Amino acid sequence: MTSTQSNSLPLWVQHRDKVLEQSTDIQWRYGKFPDYSRSNQNLAKESTHNHPQGSLEAIVQNLVRTFDVEANFKTNPQQWISVVNDKFRMTTNGGISYTISDVVESGTYKLLIGNTQHYQASEENFETSTNLFHTAFPDGFLWEVLEVFSAPPTIAFKWRHWGHFRGAYKNYAPTGETIEVIGMTIARVTDDLKILSLEHYYDNTKFFEKLTASGKQETGKQEPKHPNFWSFWQNLWRWHKKPTTGQAKTSACPFS
Repeated sequence: MTSTQSNSLPLWVQHRDKVLEQSTDIQWRYGKFPDYSRSNQNLAKESTHNHPQGSLEAIVQNLVRTFDVEANFKTNPQQWISVVNDKFRMTTNGGISYTISDVVESGTYKLLIGNTQHYQASEENFETSTNLFHTAFPDGFLWEVLEVFSAPPTIAFKWRHWGHFRGAYKNYAPTGETIEVIGMTIARVTDDLKILSLEHYYDNTKFFEKLTASGKQETGKQEPKHPNFWSFWQNLWRWHKKPTTGQAKTSACPFS
């Protein structure tokens, strides 16, 4: 497919910058237009695949990235263009089926991860969940299509999600390691390439093992020390010893 043919494709399967350029009167989360300039720079440097413009791989990648923009920043589902609003459903590893309203309310992290040993979706909301991973991956948590196995209307594809662990995850120290998740998705789409459903399949066990590998950081709070026999007599001696000045001295009684 040529560049000209690519530009004739629906807007939602073109580059997300073009989608954003043509997004007007949108109810943006945080009240502002999202900036993907740094993400674009990092993708150009770190992506393992450079799919030709207009290829099936590029179309699928653009569609999912448009969906990601809308899932994270468009709070009015009626303004989404990448999905069939009233029919859209999303599942992870055969679990609960979520609607577009669920995505707007909870965010993709909560719905994709669920309750695990090191992440409890039931204890997070959109803001806290997003902040957890933005803090852990301050340079961005990037995503790319690796391989597409089938064409529309049922698209099966393999993907890679990665970032540099340079900020703390909860109270686990960063290691600076590049952490990646490999998964598969089955996307069912309409004739004009709008998403009807997304079925994600991946194992997040190794991802959280790496996020928590360094062990918990010290919080700075001192644990109370339990007195031993020697410390008891030291304190008792200081209690009996007279102050060297005429000022009153606070009791050093070991039982106070």
